[in-house]
Amino acid sequence: MEARLNTFELEVAAKVIKRLGAVGQVLDQSTLPKRTQELVKLRASQINGCGFCTDMHAKDAVADGESWVRLNLVAAWREATVFTEAERAALALAEEGTRIADAQTGVSDEVWEQVRKHYDDEQIGALISVIAVINAYNRFNVIAQTPAGGYEPGMFG
Repeated sequence: MEARLNTFELEVAAKVIKRLGAVGQVLDQSTLPKRTQELVKLRASQINGCGFCTDMHAKDAVADGESWVRLNLVAAWREATVFTEAERAALALAEEGTRIADAQTGVSDEVWEQVRKHYDDEQIGALISVIAVINAYNRFNVIAQTPAGGYEPGMFG
């Protein structure tokens, strides 16, 4: 499989992707746990069918010490016993924030209450930002049909 086009070779798209990367660096410096960020990125990428980002964030998470057991259960997190209550709240927000058009109310009050219970305002701001940014990356890759499987941790660092 080959991508429809290489967005890194296009002037405007490459500039946008570079700026999204800078946003990622800001999020890496936030107090929102890196593990939580990777779980959220992985779940949103699964929902959006973004193979490239699913591959990338699973591999990045493992490189940062995450277990394959937890990563394999992200798609079924509701039934899995390996996630903390805080991670479950973040995953629920990631799902509702990614599927925002599927509900008339966007993010439910129930999910929001769970997020507020486990994270402070700064962490919630970071969590919302992670969800927004990964959804943007997913759209770049799904639309361009960027192939998955060849990512190596740190290759964009």
